[in-house]
Amino acid sequence: MAAVVAGPATCAQEPVLLHAAGSLRAALTEVTQAFTAQSGLAVKSAFGASGLLRERIAKGESAEVFASADLGNPRVLAKAGRSGPVVLFARNELCAFARPEVAVTPETLLERMLDASLKLGTSTPRADPSGDYAFQVFARAETVKPGARAALEAKAMQLTGGPGTAPAPDGLNIYGHNLASGAADIFLAYCTNAAPIAKEQPRIRLVRLPPELTVGAEYGLTVMSGASPNAGRLAMFILAQEGQAILARHGFSAPTLPREGG
Repeated sequence: MAAVVAGPATCAQEPVLLHAAGSLRAALTEVTQAFTAQSGLAVKSAFGASGLLRERIAKGESAEVFASADLGNPRVLAKAGRSGPVVLFARNELCAFARPEVAVTPETLLERMLDASLKLGTSTPRADPSGDYAFQVFARAETVKPGARAALEAKAMQLTGGPGTAPAPDGLNIYGHNLASGAADIFLAYCTNAAPIAKEQPRIRLVRLPPELTVGAEYGLTVMSGASPNAGRLAMFILAQEGQAILARHGFSAPTLPREGG
């Protein structure tokens, strides 16, 4: 009897270990499902604040692909010889989200963030790039209104992304939950939160930052040293057209996606 050769879907393979920013959870879950359907290779994902994930990897946690919400955290691993080159694979932007009773427009956003009667929420700098980007907004505010940076840094409540911050109830968007519960009146978070927040809390409003306060987010991807060849396959799938198209559907700017008509 001829031997039966197992195909890719039936080979005994260890799952590819993916560590990724929490803001990528929905998009990369869909990406990994498409990757598994195409390759037959399983993926085991861990999502969280990029800075905390980087610390876990640096302390020895098994990891193969790291998709961070910034370039700095994966570059720390690359510089230490723990991973290969860092590739820009997605862009995001910071927006403000406001409770329905808070009257705010892009033009009045800085004034309202400075309002002592309103609670301003951010993520936790250094642990979560979203917090670092929020503090970059505060630095830009200083050029608009002297003294604004110190005032905003002093009043901002770091409600998410830190080692001790409370998670949202299962299945709920953390930023929408903090706004709906009254923990914050205005929250600076990634614009890609717009769809899940609108689904869960339709009265919470997205407010675009005015040009003078706008801060973009650049996401970095790296493959860990010693990772399996399948990890490289996953990384390439994220960078290839199908993965990039999924990221774009979730609101990210996908830098390697071909331009229409190009």
